[in-house]
Amino acid sequence: MSTSRRLTQLDIAKLAGVSQATVSLVLNGAENALARIPQDTRERVQKIIRETGYVPDPIARRMAKGSNRILGVFTYEPAFPSAQADFFLPFLFGIEEEAQARGYDLLLLTGAGQGAQRKIFAEESRLRIADGCIVLGRSFDRAELQRLVAGDYPFVAIGRREDAGAPVPYVGADYATATGQLVQQARALGHSRLAYLGPTETAESTVDRWRGFHAALGDGVQLALHLADTAGSDDALLDAVLQSQASAVFCVELADAVRLETAAHARGLRFPEHLSVMALGSHIRSEGSRTRFASFLIPREEMGRQATAMLVRRVEGASSPGDAVPQALLPCEPIAGDTLGPAPC
Repeated sequence: MSTSRRLTQLDIAKLAGVSQATVSLVLNGAENALARIPQDTRERVQKIIRETGYVPDPIARRMAKGSNRILGVFTYEPAFPSAQADFFLPFLFGIEEEAQARGYDLLLLTGAGQGAQRKIFAEESRLRIADGCIVLGRSFDRAELQRLVAGDYPFVAIGRREDAGAPVPYVGADYATATGQLVQQARALGHSRLAYLGPTETAESTVDRWRGFHAALGDGVQLALHLADTAGSDDALLDAVLQSQASAVFCVELADAVRLETAAHARGLRFPEHLSVMALGSHIRSEGSRTRFASFLIPREEMGRQATAMLVRRVEGASSPGDAVPQALLPCEPIAGDTLGPAPC
């Protein structure tokens, strides 16, 4: 028999001289069904399966049994490049740990070929191999999110997501509260002129940080500088901060806090004696810096675990159609750090 195409149960049945139904019963392995098949027949079918290397079609098994016990993981950005490794890997650790505990395998979905923009529906048949999917990314494709919400395919987003025609199931981090707490700490230390470095509208996570920052300003506190675009040299970034006379700087990206530190060190300026600098969550590794910035810990592993548990409940039908779409925001643990101190006199 030609092996240029995928073997089917019918092929195995012909080689073993049995019906396709018999092959299906042997593969599914239910004891009450196997009891009806003579032992020598079972052994003959199993021998053909071993010799041919036959692997059941996962989509066919899904149709027959209702589940593959496989969860998909889709990321809109590459999950493993070194520049972003510290961002994605903790999520994946939590997902893997919870999936293993619940008896599920994981399937990493890349969505599109090399060089193409990633699309979760680029090849929908592959998506359907998994019983449901966890979706990660700093920014989601809005049209795809609407399609997921409108469909019947179980999914859970990691990170808060605005409604996409209907509520989106998600597990996120409470960036607004964590950012607001940092502002309150700065105010309590006498800082009244603040700088904010980073975007405010590119994704829900940045919107939440800005919302928490702005809500916590209060009377007597001024936003002395807001730079949505921090491109340019490290010296230019520090110059903009110093010219604004801000005494405390809030950086959306840890990388910008490290850039300020590099430029300040070259000029003999120290944190927090001359300037307080805070990072609104650790996004990337701070290579080249030993400074522990005042910040907050994003509970990435726990977000991965809870998103996986939420997805399993949806896959296994633990919720009813009338139930509210599950959404959870997890608290971020404050990091005192070494870069927030009293405002300079």
